[in-house]
Amino acid sequence: MRRITRPLLILLAIVFLIEAWLWRHLEPIVERIVAWLPLRAVKAAIAGVIRKLPPYATLIVFLVPMAALFPLKLLGLWLLANKHWFAAGLILIFAKLVGLAITAFVFEVTKPKLLKMAWFRRIYEHVLIWLEWARALVDPIRLRMRRLLVLVRGERGRRAIRLLWRIRRRMNRERRLAGKPVSADAAGVARAAQAS
Repeated sequence: MRRITRPLLILLAIVFLIEAWLWRHLEPIVERIVAWLPLRAVKAAIAGVIRKLPPYATLIVFLVPMAALFPLKLLGLWLLANKHWFAAGLILIFAKLVGLAITAFVFEVTKPKLLKMAWFRRIYEHVLIWLEWARALVDPIRLRMRRLLVLVRGERGRRAIRLLWRIRRRMNRERRLAGKPVSADAAGVARAAQAS
């Protein structure tokens, strides 16, 4: 059972880390865009209104960007169902990135109020624990991948690839000499020859 669940857990951890990475990297971009907009009075008024809101009303402000992008995600799914793969992919990626960026920005503005709610604070702490779990699960894999990339880069990489090809050719030659099929296609041909 562990052999089945471990790859699924690793995939879940990778998706979770990608979300966290996007969250961390899109938030400053949205902050710059908001700072660039010449609506200082409007931004100050919105921040003042958020500061005056009770925590549960702040939760609604936090959820509004997700609700606003829901029709766009439905459009992406409709395009996907009608086999418009490229347009659906673009719309879904756009909706995901914009939604994540805006949610990250709004979360930073509403975070103090949201953390006043005990249940939200518990969920937030669990998400942080899951994030650490995901990092602990994926970090050894990332380290192995980096080590492999070092082997492939530059002249050492070319030599390693040539060595692998030589080993592969030698193994195929030895299999042919031993009368064993070299690949799945060769195995099928060999079985057909034996049957006739």
